[in-house]
Amino acid sequence: MKVLIIHNFYQIAGGEDAVFENESTLIQDSHDVEHYIVDNDHINSFIGKINAALGVVFSVNQYRKLKAKLIETKPDIVHIHNYFPVLSPAIFYACKSLNIPVVHTLHNYRAICPTALLMHDGKVDEKSIHQGPWWAISKRVYRGSLVGTMLLATMISWHRFIGTWQRKVDRFIALTEFQKSKYIEAGWSAKKIAVKPNFVNDPFKDCEMPEKAGGYAIFVGRLSQEKGIDILLESWRTVNYPLKIIGDGPLKSLVEQSNNNNIEYLGKKEKPELFELVRNADFIVMPSTWYEGFPMVLVEAFACGTPAVVSNLGSMAEIVTPSETGLHFTVGNAMELSSRINEILSDRATLTLMGENARANYLTKYTSEQNLQKLMIIYHDAIASSQVSSAKNMSQ
Repeated sequence: MKVLIIHNFYQIAGGEDAVFENESTLIQDSHDVEHYIVDNDHINSFIGKINAALGVVFSVNQYRKLKAKLIETKPDIVHIHNYFPVLSPAIFYACKSLNIPVVHTLHNYRAICPTALLMHDGKVDEKSIHQGPWWAISKRVYRGSLVGTMLLATMISWHRFIGTWQRKVDRFIALTEFQKSKYIEAGWSAKKIAVKPNFVNDPFKDCEMPEKAGGYAIFVGRLSQEKGIDILLESWRTVNYPLKIIGDGPLKSLVEQSNNNNIEYLGKKEKPELFELVRNADFIVMPSTWYEGFPMVLVEAFACGTPAVVSNLGSMAEIVTPSETGLHFTVGNAMELSSRINEILSDRATLTLMGENARANYLTKYTSEQNLQKLMIIYHDAIASSQVSSAKNMSQ
């Protein structure tokens, strides 16, 4: 099978970029893979920003460029990761103009909400699902920009109105059942959305997992309000156990100024050292106050046999099974979080069992082998769906 994988890289590398690279490597081991890639680096200049803004809703330039690429490469299927802001939804039209099957991974909620997170002012906000995106303009939710937010709202409304998502994509990939439910709630077709989580390569595929050193809990992520950093710090006032915090962000100073002797701020860490810190932790804490897309750190922790204590919200609550692979607490409730932490620390046998269950859960759901199998099923379903649609169009 010949697969063309399309992605718009962000200026600051994020989870979507890592997933694009991981899946590309996974697929090309057994299939013929081509790439169509752009980045946002040119948007720094004034002219670059103007050109990008003009193409957000529908980039005629990218439509033409991709169509030429498709004619040249003749892929059996196209898999689109991120199209914002340079590529625009025009690329879906380029694919369908040549009757090429299309799969699109929904890494976030950009197609239904200008915030991309279903969140505003540090809280979950689903107005875009129920009322549409126009409320976001006066709030300037996209980088504080009135024009930028207006263009995003226009893109969302226009492509919903003209049926882009119903007619120009054969299969969507949601990362969790929760995410799928939110898109269905927003009016998307349930039969077009398949659920396939992200994956991490098994770090112990060819060796035995070393014994866990333990002795501390760990937080890994952006130091920001939606990640629940303030809740984490408050909860640790009544937890007498070492906590290592790794990451960077706008609330960095809040972490650095903490006078709690049990909290150690380690800043940003490179992947190998980060992996070892997660592997040796007794458990990971994720007190996020937003839905999260698909928190890779949880799957990485599970691969290491590290259980998790998470907010009972969205994808986190779906990935972590209470009393099996970790614990839940009520989102935003620091007192309940500290209670859960103390609970998990008081029963070391159960904590060890949760770690074993986390590893088993990873092997069942999140390995590269399982991911490739699910992805191929989605590809074949998309190809079959595209053939049916083409046949219907020809008969009309």
